[in-house]
Amino acid sequence: MTASILRLPCAKSTYSKLAVVLLALAALAGCARDSSDLERYISEVKARPAGPIEPIPEIKPFESFTYPEGALRDPFAPLDFSPAQASSQAGGPRPDPNRPREILEDFPLDTLRMVGILQQHDNLWALIRDPSGTIHRVQTNNYLGQNHGRIIEISERAVVLRELIPDGMGGWIEREASLAARE
Repeated sequence: MTASILRLPCAKSTYSKLAVVLLALAALAGCARDSSDLERYISEVKARPAGPIEPIPEIKPFESFTYPEGALRDPFAPLDFSPAQASSQAGGPRPDPNRPREILEDFPLDTLRMVGILQQHDNLWALIRDPSGTIHRVQTNNYLGQNHGRIIEISERAVVLRELIPDGMGGWIEREASLAARE
């Protein structure tokens, strides 16, 4: 007669699950702390007398202003101002709307760089690099920049131009600007 050992297929997994549960309980039991010092501190803070509360600041009454009839312009009424009328009445410089735009007028002036000059007989050209790296040859009376800037002088150190800037009232203001040569 042979002795047979009774094997239970799930006994091993049951023991391992039980071991995991016992380890978890032991770990949690080790995490328990004495929190009596925390509870004592909380009760001390609650027992302290409350400090004085600052009073709410007094709100000053709003002083209204009544606009007298005819003395001052009503700030909420639309202006009786048409920029088209003002520009047609105003003298002074203004850009030519029929002039064909040049390539360098598509770029802001601060993105353009003067990289050199060329001279042949009495003709002087400036070499200007645009943001894409393309170098353009310009001379006096060419336009560059987005403010209708016309070149008035080219020297070894800079290109000087006169720009036309809107004045906000339908007219235009002239101002000088320059592109300095990089060293």
